[in-house]
Amino acid sequence: MRINPPPGINREKMAKVHELKTHPIPFQAIESGLKRFEYRVNDRGYEVGDLLCLKEYDPDKWEYPGGSQWVRVEYILHGGQYGIPDGYCIMSICKV
Repeated sequence: MRINPPPGINREKMAKVHELKTHPIPFQAIESGLKRFEYRVNDRGYEVGDLLCLKEYDPDKWEYPGGSQWVRVEYILHGGQYGIPDGYCIMSICKV
């Protein structure tokens, strides 16, 4: 399924778009602007400039109860340094 980026974003000029499940509490913190990072398994080769479509997901009900939030990756700390396990990353994100 092809994900359409938010209005004003040119798909040809961006690196990648990733659709990711996000649990309700962190999702709400991102929506409110309190949470500006993502800690994830780096199984997708995330890069600075990538867009993440974060979709609120309730793992207890196995459903998507809310909307989605678009963010852009601004900075990445890769695993294997600063105490981050290999195969993981911490991404600085900003709302789009």
